[in-house]
Amino acid sequence: MNSDLRIEKHPILEFKRGKRISFQFEGKQIEAYENESIAAALFASGVKVLSRSKRLNKPKGWFCGIGKCCSCMMRVDGIPNVRTCVVPVREGMQVERQGQLAELPSHSEIHVEREEMDVRVLIIGGGPAGLGAGITAGKLGLDTVIIDENFNPGGQLIKQTHKFFGSKEEYAGLRGFEIAEIMYRDLKETGGTYLKETSVVGYYGLKEDGRHSVITYRRKQDGYTLIEISAKYIVVTTGAFENYLAFPGNYLPGVYGAGGVQTLMNVYGVKPGSKALIVGAGNIGLIVGYQLIQAGVEVEALIDVLPKIGGYLVHASKLKRLGVPIYTNHTILTAKGEESVEGAVIVQIDENMKPIEGTEKEFDVDLILISVGLSASNKFLSQAGCENMYVKEMGGWIPIHNDNMKTTVEGIYLAGDAGGIAEASTAMLEGKLAGAAIAEEEGSDSNQIEIVRKTVCAELSGIRKSDFLKNVGKGKNKCHHKWEEVKQI
Repeated sequence: MNSDLRIEKHPILEFKRGKRISFQFEGKQIEAYENESIAAALFASGVKVLSRSKRLNKPKGWFCGIGKCCSCMMRVDGIPNVRTCVVPVREGMQVERQGQLAELPSHSEIHVEREEMDVRVLIIGGGPAGLGAGITAGKLGLDTVIIDENFNPGGQLIKQTHKFFGSKEEYAGLRGFEIAEIMYRDLKETGGTYLKETSVVGYYGLKEDGRHSVITYRRKQDGYTLIEISAKYIVVTTGAFENYLAFPGNYLPGVYGAGGVQTLMNVYGVKPGSKALIVGAGNIGLIVGYQLIQAGVEVEALIDVLPKIGGYLVHASKLKRLGVPIYTNHTILTAKGEESVEGAVIVQIDENMKPIEGTEKEFDVDLILISVGLSASNKFLSQAGCENMYVKEMGGWIPIHNDNMKTTVEGIYLAGDAGGIAEASTAMLEGKLAGAAIAEEEGSDSNQIEIVRKTVCAELSGIRKSDFLKNVGKGKNKCHHKWEEVKQI
């Protein structure tokens, strides 16, 4: 077991790990830093198996890194099912694998407080869409509260090290983590509140005064605070979760989502493996491939089932110049290993997506990176009663919404990937639209609102004319037309 997988030198990033601390993992003392999650600290110490599957007792490890899956659930200070990838490590805590059954403790010394909060605009999710909505609504005179379950503000922006394209409005030329810092500062300057380490329990309907009731809990040093939030408006910006891929051995630690790998190496500065195979040649797969090399990981190959690369040529060219082979018309056949990935086999496929016998290639890797798309994370919207529709161009089932990001439930809006898969710049702009639309409902300055709307719509129109986002524009139009139909019934 490698004693420390932390990255010491990086060409772009400087990791602010904070104070050195220690905690207990199954009777062993683990050294960590206060700005790490529990799961990241364990991974850095060489612990790959974080849990085991309930039915077959198979090993499971890091995957998404943002609390969207169950692979990292562990028992922490006696409490089971703690999502250790979004909980910061603290001095002296007791962490253990919980086995196949997550039994509740016989008693708990966890301190729980209760609070009530009344806000005009509640924003669920603190990434580019949520920050865009909060900043815009705040500038137009509304009080806003953003809640996010992670302890680093900025959502997926904080792990993006590449420079953004586009215009000044889309922070062109800046890296994602720089944009997150700017937007978080702008939110604070408008008077907005950002509650970190705060998770939604559920939507509890309309109160007698017509406000929406949402129950949340916030993690604290010595326990939790249960908060009942009453909000006139809700903007859901919960983002997306990574798609999985079915193949033998896909459960093994070492099979990780692309975003999860970014979080591990770009946020926490932990090397995710030594040799990698990347599955998926879209923009995310290509970008993370280059970031792996920056982190000192050898990329053995990148494969895709399609006959041509799906991402920008500029990203693919970087990998090719560095000697990374890219195999189109290929898929992964199996992952090898018992308790973690020890190798992988790929195979060429024919026009019917069937493996071609005799074309297998074997790679000696300990990391298989899965980058095969995203699905909208919109369960809260469904629970709140928002009507859904299937839009192929937007990645599947999404809540029906209009061009102002308003859903079919009065007072509930959305923005970003929760309303269909696109990219970060689009998410920011949609957040601004939602913030402006709510300000209009509240009677804010119509001239300022119109300026925001014209600017944002022009930016979105330009982005959606690109070859990579034309289909997104078509999908959005379908959704907007459906909203009109539903509202006329």
